[in-house]
Amino acid sequence: QVQLVESGGGLVQAGGSLRLSCAASGLPFSSYHMGWFRRAPGKERESVAAISRSGYSTDYADSVKGRFTISRDNAKNAVYLQMNALKPEDTAVYYCAADFGLRKSLSRVKDEYNYWGQGTQVTVSS
Repeated sequence: QVQLVESGGGLVQAGGSLRLSCAASGLPFSSYHMGWFRRAPGKERESVAAISRSGYSTDYADSVKGRFTISRDNAKNAVYLQMNALKPEDTAVYYCAADFGLRKSLSRVKDEYNYWGQGTQVTVSS
């Protein structure tokens, strides 16, 4: 069965950095666009970043552009989110997700994504 397992969350001070990882199994990883989403307390789940099947194309939410970097390693079936210059408003549960991408362009729309991980908590203190 398909599994997406996030790791790397934690507590960090404002201005600090974290690197999230997502390990995928049970799916042909290189056929899937991958995305990171987050849900802050009392808010809807929102897109953070997405990366195409090859890793050639990326897309970011305006709120994280210039601070976050999404990457993937298809040989390791893994996707990463490097988060720098973290702000208290980045506090949320972060989820990775997989979107079957053959004959489909990159999207950050959560309804396009087929599989989801359980999430990892990121807390940024001021």
